[in-house]
Amino acid sequence: MGLLKRFFIVIGKLDFIFLEMLRGLGKFGLYQLEIFKLSLKPPFRIKEIFEQMAIVGVGSIGVITLTSIFTGMVSAVQLYQGFHQFGAENLMGFPIFISLTRELGPVFAGLMLTSRAISAMAAELGSMRVTEQIDALETLAVDPRKYLLVPRIVATTLALPMLIIVFDFLGNLSAYLTAVYMLGVNETQYLNTINMYLSLSDIFTGIAKGFFFGFYVGSIGTYIGYHTRGGARGVGESTTRAVVYSAVTLFVLDYFIAAIFLILGW
Repeated sequence: MGLLKRFFIVIGKLDFIFLEMLRGLGKFGLYQLEIFKLSLKPPFRIKEIFEQMAIVGVGSIGVITLTSIFTGMVSAVQLYQGFHQFGAENLMGFPIFISLTRELGPVFAGLMLTSRAISAMAAELGSMRVTEQIDALETLAVDPRKYLLVPRIVATTLALPMLIIVFDFLGNLSAYLTAVYMLGVNETQYLNTINMYLSLSDIFTGIAKGFFFGFYVGSIGTYIGYHTRGGARGVGESTTRAVVYSAVTLFVLDYFIAAIFLILGW
């Protein structure tokens, strides 16, 4: 009887956790719809959007550059080891290119943006909430969602595709230089494989992912930061949750978007 009682207690807790997850997803979905509506209403606060793009985009260029260069180099070394066993190392150009542009570029750029900008965004908004700065804006009849949240979400939505372009270019350049000048791969055949099999969809699908990734990680970071509670400790917890939730969401979204593109034949 004791084991059976414990079993039902555990089931009851799982049921509660599941309902809390559904409730949280519902609130977040309503939040996204509200933010989407607010982003379409004037004033559009173009200045604030560009300021946030400078913080989110330009501020992340350094970590994106380092990550993309070493990702390209590692991709070249690892694929060379596999292709060399079959004497096909001169054909590795296209596999590297498509892996970087379709998958590694969007995901890694999104992760770097999350660690660099979304964490800071959640911490900043959380600090404003616990110090009652957001309440002060409401007192002054200023909608804090329109003033604080919309520019940040729009900025991440627009900045991440640009960062993906930078990642793709530097990653493929470093992979090319590593393959040709370090591993001795034939330069002409390396480039020919890319020219023969490359299609524009291979480039644009990765960039398109950036808009979805940017919107969702920006929404998660602002949502968690905006609803921070519990003082300084709450700010730290919100920052951690924003990074973890955003990172997990990137991988989940990547699968569903890739599956949709596969069905559509892109």
